[in-house]
Amino acid sequence: MTIDELIAEGNKLQSTNIKTPEEEIDIAKLIVVVRDQQVLIDRDIAMLYKVETKVLNQKVKRNVARFPERFRFQLTKQEMKELVTNCDRFESLKHSSSAPYAFTEQGISMLSAVVTSQKAVDTSIRIMDAFVGMRRYLAANAHIFQRLDRVERQQIESKLWMEQTLNHGDGSADPFH
Repeated sequence: MTIDELIAEGNKLQSTNIKTPEEEIDIAKLIVVVRDQQVLIDRDIAMLYKVETKVLNQKVKRNVARFPERFRFQLTKQEMKELVTNCDRFESLKHSSSAPYAFTEQGISMLSAVVTSQKAVDTSIRIMDAFVGMRRYLAANAHIFQRLDRVERQQIESKLWMEQTLNHGDGSADPFH
């Protein structure tokens, strides 16, 4: 191998984006919808920031004025139950006495002013990119979601029509009765 080839290989290696295990986590898969908002749950954020959930929430409580309800809210018992039912990774919350906090995109942005480690800053950027990516995906596919909604409504209407048509008032569903 010539010196020029070695230099070229070295440049390729330097430009290769080597990811740590934390960077390989698909943040978009951690985003859940609660109260019709895309949010991240405190324990997922803490995991990404490499801090304990308790420490993250303490920092937030010391700066509570930065986190109005529209940036961060505590899940109700029912929301927590739904989260556990729909996401296996929250199974440990099933018997938890305290409900987790959900952070909206604005809450995540505000977190970067409270949790200031370089890891948290880098992770916040990745999280914000994930939220932007989700928004773009939803916007780009809005017509598909609208069509699915229409099809679902039509199925419900058809089912109701069939039930009304088949029931002749005598409780019988047999059209040949």
